[in-house]
This record gives sequence, C-alpha cells and structure tokens, in this order.
Amino acid sequence: MNRLSISSIALAMALAFSTGAMGQRMSTDENKAKKDAIAAEYKSAKSGCDSSAGNAKDICMAEAKGKENVAKADLEALYKPTRKNHYQARVARAEAAYALAKQKCDDQAGNAKDVCVAQAKAAQTSAKADAKAQMKTTDARATADDKSADARKDAAADKRDAAYAVALEKCDAFAGEAKTSCVTSAKARHGKS
Repeated sequence: MNRLSISSIALAMALAFSTGAMGQRMSTDENKAKKDAIAAEYKSAKSGCDSSAGNAKDICMAEAKGKENVAKADLEALYKPTRKNHYQARVARAEAAYALAKQKCDDQAGNAKDVCVAQAKAAQTSAKADAKAQMKTTDARATADDKSADARKDAAADKRDAAYAVALEKCDAFAGEAKTSCVTSAKARHGKS
C-alpha cells in the first residue's frame, strides 16, 4: 500500500513538472505513454489488493481505482487544459475520496455507519460545490477579461475619433491645397480612410 502511494505521488509530480517545465502541450505519444503508466500502476495496485480480504480488500480496491481515476483526470487536464477538464479533475478527486470514505464506513455498524456515510457524502458535495464555484469563477473572470478588452478597444477608438476631430478642426484654419494636405495628413495619422 505504501509503495502505491509513493508511486502515485511520483507519477503526479512527474506529470506536473514535465508539462510545466516544457511550457507547451504534451504530444499524443507522451499522453499515451502516461496513460499506459497509469494503467500499469492501477494493475499493480489492484494485484496488491489480492492479499487482503473482506472490507480491507474493498478499501484497497476503492483506493486503487480512485487514484487511477484522479490520475486519468489530471492527465486529461494537462493534455487538454480547459476549464472543463480542470473541473473534471477536481470532481474525480471528490468522487475518489467519497468512494474510499464510504468503503471505510463499512467497518462500522448502526448509527455510527450512517453518520460516517453522511459525513462522506457531505464532504463529496462540498468538494463538488467548490469545484463548480471555481469553474464559474474562472468563467466569470474570462468573461470580465473579454468585456474589459472590449472596453479598452472602444476607449481607444473614441480617443482616436476625438483626436481626429481636433486635427480636422485645425485644418479649417487653412484653405485650398494646404487644407487638403492637412486633412489627408490627419486621416493618415488617425487611421481614417
């Protein structure tokens, strides 16, 4: 069990540092290799559970499956870093923690077991709500950034129009060819056609 934890932590760190250090998206081959590593780790963890029996085996299996699901979701978030994939990774963590906690509750009986399951469910609901809030916050920031960019663009256009109006007003002091030359120059400076 300890070997599984160390291997999982090492894999998670390798995934995090390998893509972070490169600063670029991972290739399809790298993604496939990491998926294969996750599958091998799960298979090893699953076979390690065979020595246990009863609820201890169920707990071991829930832990192995949870780590596999989290690793897959994290990998997908690294391979395709979208808000939705990051949300799915957070949900995978909540689901894995819930499945493991629920299995651990099976060691209890009666009201204690009911309370244990209710606490596990509450923790899952809380984690999912946090993940949803994080995704919505990120979406709101992106929308605000878009609106902010639009506002800056509109402000720049308004400033150009105002400067152009001033330049045209200055051109009114001239007549004939000088005025035409002034207007042409003002148009060129302020991006008007």
